[in-house]
Parts: sequence; structure tokens; C-alpha cells
Amino acid sequence: MQKIRNRTKEIRIGNVRIGGENPIAIQSMTNTKTEDVKETVDQIHALEAAGCEIIRSAVPTMEAARALREIKDQIHIPLVADIHFDYRLAIAAVEHGADKIRINPGNIGSKERIQAVVDCCREHGVPIRVGVNSGSLEKERIEKYGGVTAEGLVESALDKTALIEDMGYDKLVISIKSSDVLMCIRAHEIIAQKTEYPLHVGITESGTVYSGSVKSAVGLGNILYQGIGDTIRVSLTGDPVQEIYAAKMILKTLGLRKGGISVVSCPTCGRTRIDLIGLAAQVEEMVKEFDLDIKVAVMGCAVNGPGEAREADIGIAGGIGEGLLIKKGEIVKKVPEAELLETLRQELVDWKK
Repeated sequence: MQKIRNRTKEIRIGNVRIGGENPIAIQSMTNTKTEDVKETVDQIHALEAAGCEIIRSAVPTMEAARALREIKDQIHIPLVADIHFDYRLAIAAVEHGADKIRINPGNIGSKERIQAVVDCCREHGVPIRVGVNSGSLEKERIEKYGGVTAEGLVESALDKTALIEDMGYDKLVISIKSSDVLMCIRAHEIIAQKTEYPLHVGITESGTVYSGSVKSAVGLGNILYQGIGDTIRVSLTGDPVQEIYAAKMILKTLGLRKGGISVVSCPTCGRTRIDLIGLAAQVEEMVKEFDLDIKVAVMGCAVNGPGEAREADIGIAGGIGEGLLIKKGEIVKKVPEAELLETLRQELVDWKK
């Protein structure tokens, strides 16, 4: 049984609230040049359509910071500015409409510069996400703990959080990330006991769409199952839209989100007489256009196919050059293999009619 989610402080990011009793929000990050407003907006629109709820963009230049206002005016979800090294970029991002900023106070500079950023965020009511990654852990903590450890990551994050609190600001979100899945899990178990700030959870530098999705599912699954986490990102080397699909699947598998079609399919064997692999891939892609909270089965043979398909809301089961359409446990009709996909699609179109 899933544990009850940790009750964290509620923070408002643009038109989205996180923490408290709010649902876990899905984030992603653009991989366009933020200075290119059209390209960035087009990518954010694609992410919005896929289900992204908060978007982050890198702000490496003053031109990028100034572009945020124009970008924000054309999108519908909160825009987070990701800043490193130059505190002036953080201030400019806030002044140009960022709904939240992500900084590592350790690389922003002196306390005076951090204070300037905090003062600007307080003036505009913009939350700060304090981000610490295993790849940038301070040398003194590496020496203290004998390497990069979960304990060191937590200590670093909490020290930076305390620094901003001492400057009189507490609209904060914390993220501690590592590409080491087990270290990341342990770090979140520790920090969840030490703070009430919302936690943004992810496995950083997790890899390609395949390997990154697997690592993120293991890491995020463990963390979320313990009731930890208020926003998530599945970091993948690829089209960021794939991050949204993976995040939605993780949340749905854990019972933390409803909506969207779940596709189940058999692994194939020597009895399969249709192109089940190709058909299942086509079905999985096709159902993304439907906002239905149902289960679709794609089965490949006459042994277990019909029975398994009957356990889904709707399913197709293959035979030799043909297949069955099964709906609500009943065989509806037999159709040629070439018509299976379109037959299923039409059933989905008419599902609520």
C-alpha cells in the first residue's frame, strides 16, 4: 500500500500551486536557445499539449533573460528561469516575468549578491528553487564525507536554504539530484525528515529515452512511493516531450494520477501470427491523442489473448491475418489485421458518445 504523501509547505508558482495537498506537478526543461523566442514557444506549446505543467528554461545571457517576457506572454504554464554564476541574470529574469527562479547560491557569488537576488524575488513574490547536484557538491563536503554522499547533498541544500531564510525569505523549493539512483533515493529519505519545503524530484543526467526512463522509474518510483516529492522531472537526452509521457506513466503506475489511456500488451511468443510489436507501438502512439481514463489491451494470439483482453476496457487480440475487437469483456467483431488499428481508434473516438 502506498504511503501517505508528506505534508509540505504550499508554494504558488504562477498559476500552479505545489506542496500541501496539491497534486504532484510534472515539469520539463526546454532545450532550445531561450533567446530564440519562436522556437522556445513552439517547444513549450508541444510540451503543454503533452501534459507539462511547469516549464524551465536556461538563462545564460541577458538576451535570454529579456526574452522571458515575450515567451511568457505566449504560453499557458508557469515559466521558471534557470540561472548559474551571474546574479544579475537572476534579477533580470525576475524583472522580465519569470514565475520562479532556479539557482545554486553556492555559485552565484558573495552574500551581497545572493541578498540582491533574494530582495528582488521578495519584491516580486517569486519563489526560489534551491538546487544542489552531486556533480557540483562543494569540495569541503566531499572531504568531510569522503566523497559525494547523500548526507553531503542534504547538508549542502539545507545550508543554502538556511542562508536564504536568514535573509528574510521563505518561498522556497528544494531539489537535490544525482545520477546515482540509490544515492538520490537515500538523499530524499533524509531531507524529507528535515524540512517542510516542497521538494522537486528527479534523477539528473539519467541518460537516453530508454535508459533514462528506466533509471527515473526506479528512482522516482521509490521516492514517490514513500510519499516524498511535490514536483517531478524525468530528465532525458532527447525530445523533452518524451519526459512528459514518462512522468505521466510513473505517476499513473503509482496511483498518483488519473487520466490517460493505459496500454497493456503481451510480450509475444512463437504462437504470434500478427505483427504484434509493430501494432502495439502504433497503439501506444495513437492513444496519446485521447484523454480517457481506460485500459487498452493489445494481445497477439488465441491462447491467452481473448481472456487477457477481456480484463481491459477495450482490447484487440490477433489471430492469423485477423483479430478480435473485445469491449467490456465481450467479443464485438472480427476484423482483418490491416483494419485492427483503425477499428480500435474509431472505438476510442466514439467511447463517450
